[in-house]
Amino acid sequence: MDTHHLQSQRASAALQNLFVADALAMPVHWFYSIRDIEKAFPGGVRQLEPAPQFHPSSIMSLHSTSSGGRRAAHAGTRHPEIVGEVILKGRQQYWNKPNVHYHQGMTAGENTLNAHCARVLMRSLAHTGGRYEPAAFLRDYIDFMCADVARHNDTYAESYHRGFFANLQRGLPPERCAAVTHDTPSIGGLVTVAPLVLAGRVHGIALDTIRADVQTHVQLTHPDALLLRIADDYTQLLDKLLHNINNSDVASIIADTALRSVRLDLPGLMLKKRDDREIIGQLYSSACYIDGAWPGILYLLYKYRDHPEAALLANANLGGDNVHRGAVLGVLLGLIHGKAIEPWYKQLTAKPQIDHEIAQLLS
Repeated sequence: MDTHHLQSQRASAALQNLFVADALAMPVHWFYSIRDIEKAFPGGVRQLEPAPQFHPSSIMSLHSTSSGGRRAAHAGTRHPEIVGEVILKGRQQYWNKPNVHYHQGMTAGENTLNAHCARVLMRSLAHTGGRYEPAAFLRDYIDFMCADVARHNDTYAESYHRGFFANLQRGLPPERCAAVTHDTPSIGGLVTVAPLVLAGRVHGIALDTIRADVQTHVQLTHPDALLLRIADDYTQLLDKLLHNINNSDVASIIADTALRSVRLDLPGLMLKKRDDREIIGQLYSSACYIDGAWPGILYLLYKYRDHPEAALLANANLGGDNVHRGAVLGVLLGLIHGKAIEPWYKQLTAKPQIDHEIAQLLS
């Protein structure tokens, strides 16, 4: 098997795992108590599950439906309703009630909104042979998000989506619609990066070009200096694993990235034999913020690099922003092993469509 075919196989597995990890973690997304996860799923999440009706730590009712951020920040001013009128049409009714699950009504194997946005980019890139065109992505993103008949089954849109469309409604051009809120430096900003990097490199586009494209892409929705720097570290790690066909020194590649990126000594941390919940949730936040989420991903990748199923189960059952953390982790594990976690991948609701989109992207 030639090198190009092996790289395509790894890239395909990586993208498949993105959707697996997203769906696996979805039922307990933003659960911040291990006890709450155990109560909803005794023994923890072990398979693809639907979203439970009750979410013990949901604060969706506090989030603004007219812009990014929280409602309190916009009290006393009238803004057009973004949720319900511009995006997430027919979903606003779920935002004003306590303890509604962020992904209420989603069934086992369905993917969340940011994973769907990765598919939007995949389809866009497929039309250009892997070349990134920001205007084309923005056009497709806006069409997808504003469709009168929803093309996804999610209820929640992160702050960056709401802020983007609030700015678009104000008349700003799409390339200037990125909004800055307290959670702009979020792991959710990395979910769509892998298709761009993997398609470009499989099609022979130079790494320096891809790195520049990633910076442009992330800045369209998440303009934050720390996140952009980590997006570049993620891009380079993706490239190294994609081209490491013989899987030589995988541990060293991950450890070197962690040390260079966030000064995290993974071999030293592993010697302490600490529980995962001490690392993600105590040493590093389990929330969306990139300063905790990225080290958490590198820790899980290093510890479970030979056991992808265990890695994604551990990630899901740690709660917090496990969906977006898992999407990035799943991609990296797929590159290492060159195969998706088939039993779960086969159960994805959109598997036939995802198969087609990956084939179109990488062919």
